[in-house]
Amino acid sequence: MLFKKEANSKYNYIIAGLGNPGDKYENTRHNVGFAAIDKIAEEYGVKVNKIKFKALIGEIEYKDKKVLLMKPTTFMNNSGEAVREAMNFYKIKPENVIVIFDDISLDPGKMRLRKKGSCGGHNGIRSIIDLNSSDNFPRIKIGVGKKPHPEYDLAAWVLSKPIDSDRKLIDEVCKKCVGAAESIMDGDFEKAMNIYNR
Repeated sequence: MLFKKEANSKYNYIIAGLGNPGDKYENTRHNVGFAAIDKIAEEYGVKVNKIKFKALIGEIEYKDKKVLLMKPTTFMNNSGEAVREAMNFYKIKPENVIVIFDDISLDPGKMRLRKKGSCGGHNGIRSIIDLNSSDNFPRIKIGVGKKPHPEYDLAAWVLSKPIDSDRKLIDEVCKKCVGAAESIMDGDFEKAMNIYNR
């Protein structure tokens, strides 16, 4: 019996949330990208539990667009491996890849949308830029708060769990990522920034 080969142009967009796999890292500051993907999946009533491209994946449809949701399982510093594989397979341009991740320069409860730019010291973003030779992809930054003092170890900070009051603020921002991603896919990035960069 012959089966029709899956078209490589199946998806119009990728939304990738960055984090580290495993229970050890669940609910840490560095995993808010995963949490945001979970909120999007929940809103659309889908699961992100299939394994492909070194990631857990799921899919949604937004208006006339088919969207691949991704949670790379490569660990944060190698996030670009998973994103690059999916981009290459489905022939998706960088500008159609929305990346959601943590930002220590933003207070909990804050969100920033950026159309492109440098990694800003974030190793997951650096990996995506390096492996795709492009920084021309939109991103949604979720504030997780800065280190309590300059000498505090950065890795220890981002791999720690927020206090309850901060967690509540971060969860609210993760929920807003649904609308933020939809606004970006609507094609008016300036409007999206005006709504969500607060």
